[in-house]
Amino acid sequence: MTARDLVTGYIDALGAVGAAMRAASVPLERPADVLGLVRSRRIIAGRGRIGTYSYQVHGAGCLFTREDGTEIDTDFTGDGREIFDLWRLRRYAQTLPEPRDPAEQDLRSAVESLKPLLAEVRPGWFTVTGARPAA
Repeated sequence: MTARDLVTGYIDALGAVGAAMRAASVPLERPADVLGLVRSRRIIAGRGRIGTYSYQVHGAGCLFTREDGTEIDTDFTGDGREIFDLWRLRRYAQTLPEPRDPAEQDLRSAVESLKPLLAEVRPGWFTVTGARPAA
């Protein structure tokens, strides 16, 4: 598995979290809505379960954990976009059923190779913006 495969796996996992949020018994439009509900002290607590994911709100984001133990940690921008850094990508790789420990430079190169799908929104922080580039 290459660093690029890990990054696209993380992106796919973010998409799966979003799908689980929309299908939950308390449907949410997007993962960032968890933050608003927790902060307003409505409906859900700072940690719990939504669909097949457990969640734990932290600071400006949320850690989602799949049933297999894989961690999808993300922060959110003020407008609700998911953002992530190389540490979160590495942590995702380390918690996969078959753990990986990619080098930071390999992850940085993988992120760069995935533009315009990914954009750097501030130094070291990325968001998914559009369609996947050709392989």
